[in-house]
Amino acid sequence: MLDFKEAWKIRIAGALNKLISESNINGLIEGSQIIVEIPPKPEMGDLGFPMFSFAKTLRKGPPQIARDVAAMLAGDGNGFSDLAAAEGPYVNVRLNRGEVAAALLARIFDDRIPYGRPETLKDSRIMVEFSSPNTNKPLHLGHLRNDALGESISRILKACGADVKKVCIINDRGIHICKSMLAYQKYGEGKTPESQGVKSDHFVGDWYVTFHRMSREDPNAEEQAQEMLRKWEAGDRETVELWELMNRWTVEGMKETYRRTQVSFDQYYFESRTYLKGKGEILKGLEQGLFYQEEDGSIWVDLTGEQLDKKVLLRKDGTSLYITQDIGTAIFRHHDWPFDRLVYVVGSEQQYHFKVLFTILDKLGFRWAKNLCHLSYGMVNLPEGKMKSREGTVVDADDLIDSLRDLALKEIHEKEREELVGNPRATAEKIALGALHYYLLQVSPVRDMLFNPQESLAFNGNTGPYLQYMGARISSLLRKDAQRQEADAPARTLTPELLTSDQEWELLKVLEAYPEKIAEAAAKMDPSLVAGYLYELSKAFSRFYHDCPILSAENPGLAAARLYLAQAVLLVLKDALELICIPFLETM
Repeated sequence: MLDFKEAWKIRIAGALNKLISESNINGLIEGSQIIVEIPPKPEMGDLGFPMFSFAKTLRKGPPQIARDVAAMLAGDGNGFSDLAAAEGPYVNVRLNRGEVAAALLARIFDDRIPYGRPETLKDSRIMVEFSSPNTNKPLHLGHLRNDALGESISRILKACGADVKKVCIINDRGIHICKSMLAYQKYGEGKTPESQGVKSDHFVGDWYVTFHRMSREDPNAEEQAQEMLRKWEAGDRETVELWELMNRWTVEGMKETYRRTQVSFDQYYFESRTYLKGKGEILKGLEQGLFYQEEDGSIWVDLTGEQLDKKVLLRKDGTSLYITQDIGTAIFRHHDWPFDRLVYVVGSEQQYHFKVLFTILDKLGFRWAKNLCHLSYGMVNLPEGKMKSREGTVVDADDLIDSLRDLALKEIHEKEREELVGNPRATAEKIALGALHYYLLQVSPVRDMLFNPQESLAFNGNTGPYLQYMGARISSLLRKDAQRQEADAPARTLTPELLTSDQEWELLKVLEAYPEKIAEAAAKMDPSLVAGYLYELSKAFSRFYHDCPILSAENPGLAAARLYLAQAVLLVLKDALELICIPFLETM
């Protein structure tokens, strides 16, 4: 109803300007000044226009203005078939349902302008960094939430017209990497992922767990890992070759998981190639008086004036810290691909780090620093408790998806739907991804959450499989209609104006809200808004399907109109599922 809202804003403004003119008052009201709301009760109308802000100009109470405007609209002769009435300080409008249905469905099926693409971010360049794995272990449940958020928000930003570049920085250096290397060096005996029949990133992760068992028995284990790090930084050939081998194993395994979860990146960055960046910028900042040096030679920044603390930027031996390399990496990225905004998808425990990072970059004079954003998200765990990598209690991403797939496959077998779905294992995999991604994205990113595998796979209620089933149900309906048409069913004239029942109207209003919901999700960087919209759309369609016969409608024109409405729902459903990383299924 967006076009109808705008048309009514202009019409309300015209009536107000006529009142102003008749009262010999100076002033002009534009359509953009008119506020439109949705009345709290359907029987009050479809659109509501409050008159409070015009009381001072017209020197009347809002209820009187509403009555005057409604009376003027009733006799303006513009040919509107909608009805306007005063309701206290509001002018409420009841739209012509048939006209709205015809206009909205024509807009949804207009191939020239894809529906649900508000273009609020047109011509903007946005880089999104997410995942950020370490090469000492495979991706786990926490990464799955990060990946779902990063991939989904990238798709939503792109849907709003942004040029989006998805990047991943792989943390492939440091003491934690050397711990896996040391354990393998001591006990690996030349074993490989292939020789052990283990996925390559899981193979490396097992050695990280082995190190922590080893360290409880050997008090020198930590120092040995530090010595290995020193050798790596010094370029020791044997150490570097082992590092390259084990990193390759991990990265190859991670990329398999990314492909499996339908997550992709436009560019990978590696910490081993960026960790020295930033040091020069810190030294320049020192020369400019932005930073200061302590007696021991370390360089600091004082951010107490910005309600933050003092922060060390270079150690006394001149070596970099995480904040140093993050400064350099951000500058390098902007030089590499000049962005308007850079979004970091990182857990909420790093909120302070990013406040400091953005403040320092701003101090250094980078204008784009004001457009840096930390998309913070809460912890995700299983009902059994918190995960710990070093103790081997982390829920590996692959293992979790495997278990979800197997549960979905069991459901398919128990309901004897193998023949219907075609490839049961492939279908079960898609159901697993739908269950996983919807569960992870249905809540606001800032909230901590528990992931319950059994709940996520329910085929009823607020779940991914329920949404997938709704798509399969509509697809089945359309297939049945196509078969009937092939059997020489009576020709039908398409008349969307017949869609005037309460259930049809409710569904049309949900469809109309889609572009605004996408724009809101992009502005707030919150995929849960799209997830919530999908659930509302599915519930509205279910009520429509239950109460409004489609193929057996009382006349062919109404049947055609309702099928057209079902097709529109399917189009929007598929599009929104794609935005929150849920595979669409034609059969379930």
